[in-house]
Amino acid sequence: MKNVAVIGYGVVGSGTVELFEKNRESINHKVERECDIKYIVDLRDFPDSPFADRMIKDYNIVLEDDEIEVVVEVIGGINPAYTFTKQALERGKSVVTSNKELVANKGAELLKIAHEHNCNYLFEASVGGGIPIIRPLNKCLAGNEIEQISGILNGTTNFILTKMIREQLDFNAALKMAQELGYAEKDPTADVEGEDACRKICILGSLAYGKHIYPQSVHCSGISNVTLDDVAYAENAGYAIKLIGSVKPADGGRVSAIVCPRLVPKSNLLATVDGVYNAISVTGDGVGDVLFYGQGAGKLPTASAVVGDIIDCLKHKDRSLMISWEDCHEEGYVVDYKSVETSMYVRIIAENADELKPSISEMFGKLTYIERKNRPENELAFITPTIIESEIDANLAILSHSAQIGSKIRLL
Repeated sequence: MKNVAVIGYGVVGSGTVELFEKNRESINHKVERECDIKYIVDLRDFPDSPFADRMIKDYNIVLEDDEIEVVVEVIGGINPAYTFTKQALERGKSVVTSNKELVANKGAELLKIAHEHNCNYLFEASVGGGIPIIRPLNKCLAGNEIEQISGILNGTTNFILTKMIREQLDFNAALKMAQELGYAEKDPTADVEGEDACRKICILGSLAYGKHIYPQSVHCSGISNVTLDDVAYAENAGYAIKLIGSVKPADGGRVSAIVCPRLVPKSNLLATVDGVYNAISVTGDGVGDVLFYGQGAGKLPTASAVVGDIIDCLKHKDRSLMISWEDCHEEGYVVDYKSVETSMYVRIIAENADELKPSISEMFGKLTYIERKNRPENELAFITPTIIESEIDANLAILSHSAQIGSKIRLL
């Protein structure tokens, strides 16, 4: 029976078709019936593809075909993916996706529609590519109260930072290399400014805490302002700089969520994750710390997660799997990041910078000054104590009258 349709034949779509066909015999065995891909929908022509006979351009053919049980949406973006997904779910067809932007913005609504029509909306591939994280959070770790999720959720930024740390390339040179190797897009904004990681931490937080976390409510800053000076100070003090997405409970049933560069202690396993690899650390009140590590993107790793979800949908035909969270537009559900306690690395530039130490110490109390090789006389770096971020900013605003604030990076 040909009961699967794939919408989009780009990197992930072609990888999904390739992996499904390669392993179709074992997939049929797992599902306990014959299954196959009937349609591949794309506006482009692929005359040389071995699957050219399955290519169509009209999505309505998929909607009208009662034989199709699972629609695989791998076109990305909000529209037309949202329209296609909603229409399929309303017809009782399960949808599998790798589209983190859509899940992060419309997940609560689409999950509700899936439950109402006794089908499934699954998105294992939307976070961490081939790394299993959605199922473990939803099933294996369901007996835990999740105390925190922190992770390296974007391979492009991790590759760039690794090159800066290991090879002393500056940001622009490392970005250029990432683009030449195909790890970064021509327009890398979504990656380097943290937007991609933000969508992923929103999905994980929504699943862990039961209410939809919208990306626009989460503070997000990227790595484009990280310098080799910052890398040197961090290294000398026993830290690695990583772009980290994190979410944890806050007072009053709220959550704290943020995406930003952080100084990660070398003793933390996240500090050892290099190149395009991703890692997600989950802390549960029963299990303690668990680390999920692997390739966070790529054709076949992502296809691996997509095909796993296809199998789940085929095995659970006409049965909705329990994965959901409430829609939530309540103001203040995600707390203001400025109200959260943190410790901050700060680098300042000033004439005779060392002479400012007494006044800086008076502002912050007990803090740590850090060094780097050949530190210029007009530069000073320190790590603040753990205090509310708005208080750090207030002190830095006063300090800015005497010095230029070169960098500030939170500690993990």
